[in-house]
Amino acid sequence: MKVKPLGNRILVKKIEEEERRTPGGIVLPESVKDEKAVKGEVVALGTAEKFEMKVGDTVLISAYSGTEIRIGEQKHMLVKTTDVLAVVQG
Repeated sequence: MKVKPLGNRILVKKIEEEERRTPGGIVLPESVKDEKAVKGEVVALGTAEKFEMKVGDTVLISAYSGTEIRIGEQKHMLVKTTDVLAVVQG
């Protein structure tokens, strides 16, 4: 499936973080993680004229923004550029 975002939206492939465990070895589910941002890779840009990021950039987006979709086995987020908090460098 190919997805082309419209307007000022971008498609971001979520970068899965490693499992978090308590000191006793219990794996914490995603629902109890206290993260406010999600890391991902920009895979497609919308149809707007100008973007502050490019395909291949790693970005941080608000955890509760956009729409989560699955493309194959990968989780993606379709978000507005205003939901991008930062471009990660290095």
